[in-house]
Amino acid sequence: MKILATLFLFLISISAFSQYTEEQLEAKQTIDSFFEAFHKKDSLALKQFGYPDIVMQSIAINKDGSPKFSSENYSDFIKAIVSIPESTKFEERLLSYDVKINGPMATVITDYSFYINGELKHCGVNNFQLFKENEKWKIVYIIDTRTTKNCISE
Repeated sequence: MKILATLFLFLISISAFSQYTEEQLEAKQTIDSFFEAFHKKDSLALKQFGYPDIVMQSIAINKDGSPKFSSENYSDFIKAIVSIPESTKFEERLLSYDVKINGPMATVITDYSFYINGELKHCGVNNFQLFKENEKWKIVYIIDTRTTKNCISE
């Protein structure tokens, strides 16, 4: 009986700590909505998620194994997404979320796997920095990693 009571308390404590606050849910929803617009290639919606002067950066691993750092302009990113042919299906599957809030700043970290036409192309981690202004979260910074090693395929 003592073991069952301990197990029960342990499970309750895990579920209590895994719950998001309302602020965390709002920040997470911003990221989910960003990806909905991304997958729909909705340039107007994508523009609404980015704060003016949003910064986008990536860290990839070259074929020789060395890291490569790059930056991209948000408007160029949107143009590239919109220009993807209708025959090409792409999906970034978010595998987990870690959401931290400190006043008007949020950090949302997501593990992901990226697919083109159903084939796993790469995986990595997204790190979003958000700023809350007028009761709405806006993305101010995105950095991601991209690798083809140890990817989780669903």
